[in-house]
Amino acid sequence: MANIAYIDGQNLYMGTAKSQPTWHVDLKRFRVYLKEKYNVEKAFYYLGYVQDGKDAESLYEEIQSAGFVLVFRQHTSVMLGKKKGNVDSDIIFSIMKRLYKKEDFDKVVLVSGDGDYKMLVGFLIEENRFEKILFPNRKYRSSLYKKLSNKFFVYLDDGDIKAKIAKR
Repeated sequence: MANIAYIDGQNLYMGTAKSQPTWHVDLKRFRVYLKEKYNVEKAFYYLGYVQDGKDAESLYEEIQSAGFVLVFRQHTSVMLGKKKGNVDSDIIFSIMKRLYKKEDFDKVVLVSGDGDYKMLVGFLIEENRFEKILFPNRKYRSSLYKKLSNKFFVYLDDGDIKAKIAKR
């Protein structure tokens, strides 16, 4: 059986953009890395803010052509125009729904440094359904993961991983 991946798009982008020096993920290379390293068959890329324009359109095309399933966070009309993604609850719900419906996948790979996923990660580890959490940035990883065993996480900004997935 194959694994599935969930990417918190805003967290991935901000984690690499805040790095010193700044770097960005090559999405095609990242998708290949997820497949080869973690046997990820399906990878869901969550974005929270839907903006109009050519920049947004080219980003969406890049995400999809790299092989990710693009998922947008729904916002009320009051929230439109605000830049907060807040896809955490959508990702958590989607994973729990797949488990509840006994969908055919082995384990979850999560890409985020956000502490909001801590309870989910703990539960998935208990259920033997968790592969890894990939932290975009060592410096901005939530302190809630301090006690997480290092067999369950990696940093995307580690030299060897970064060399495989960074835009050149």
